[in-house]
Amino acid sequence: MKKTYMLEDLDCANCAAKMEEAISKIDGVTYARVSYLAQKLTLEADDARYDDILAEVVKTCKRVEPDCRILLK
Repeated sequence: MKKTYMLEDLDCANCAAKMEEAISKIDGVTYARVSYLAQKLTLEADDARYDDILAEVVKTCKRVEPDCRILLK
């Protein structure tokens, strides 16, 4: 499943690159792209475990950029 989410308060391109790298390492993620300019996250992951993977992505993003929020709706 591939979905795109808006990001809120992503402060710099370096943080976006770190988030993208960390998300890509999560088991089950097949594609991750974090765009600082567009303030978007595009995530493709295993359909059967998508919700669990998304929860891990949210935690990972908080570790890299504590102020950044993924707008899930």
